[in-house]
Amino acid sequence: MSALFAAFVLGMVEGLTEYLPVSSTGHLILAGWLLRFDHLVGKDVAQMFEIFIQLGAILAVVAAYPRRFVGLWPRRQATGFAGPRGLAFLVLATLPAALVGLAFHKRIKAELFHPLMVAAGLAAGALWILLLEAWKARRKSPWRCDAVDALRWSDALAIGLFQCLALWPGMSRSSSTILGAMMIGVERKAATEFSFFAAVPLLAAAAIFDLLKSLPLLRAEHVPLLAVGLGVSGAVAFLAVKLFMRFLSRHTLVAFGWYRLAVAAVVAAAWWGLRPAA
Repeated sequence: MSALFAAFVLGMVEGLTEYLPVSSTGHLILAGWLLRFDHLVGKDVAQMFEIFIQLGAILAVVAAYPRRFVGLWPRRQATGFAGPRGLAFLVLATLPAALVGLAFHKRIKAELFHPLMVAAGLAAGALWILLLEAWKARRKSPWRCDAVDALRWSDALAIGLFQCLALWPGMSRSSSTILGAMMIGVERKAATEFSFFAAVPLLAAAAIFDLLKSLPLLRAEHVPLLAVGLGVSGAVAFLAVKLFMRFLSRHTLVAFGWYRLAVAAVVAAAWWGLRPAA
């Protein structure tokens, strides 16, 4: 298998999973493990690549919601998710996970970036989805907040605290923010849109932090790999965002919960089946 083909596949995986509640980090770890990407390009380059292609997903959200991001430009009398108020909401939603990530970055990568931990995160997030959707279906009560522009300061902070759960690979940043927002009364589609926006500063900060550390590793021969991964992840993420919002117009998140459970079971079974005998 060529490294460029593996880069193409990983770009697709990143684009498809970054904004869906299925864990892009978990899927990248699993896909990289199956493709043996670190053996093709080296462990350090593989880690740099997986961070770099997140930039494609970041650009995809900006391209999908250009008016929202232009509206964040500081201006007077801005209301809703716009201007200084919108920027402050993004800070509140980003700061908790950023601080926890900085404090425990090395420990998280050393102890949680493992197929079995990914499987556990996928299963935990799946149960959260299924239980929350079942609880919401039984209550049949209206949502307290049905639009991004109706979010409160406390909502943005609460969502930011829930986003800390995404530091566990497999749990998913998207599912943590969406489900956390739903738990405090934010309507499913509004929660998803804000999850998209909240991803941009956190992913950008994480990508820049890791890329600055990886710059000494960058070589001319890595450029085609990075270009393929970035381009594919951006194009696929743009389509995924559009289709996901259309899906939520008619459906709940239950299908993603069952999908996560199935993947978790397959990963756990594969790991135990492939591990060397004692």
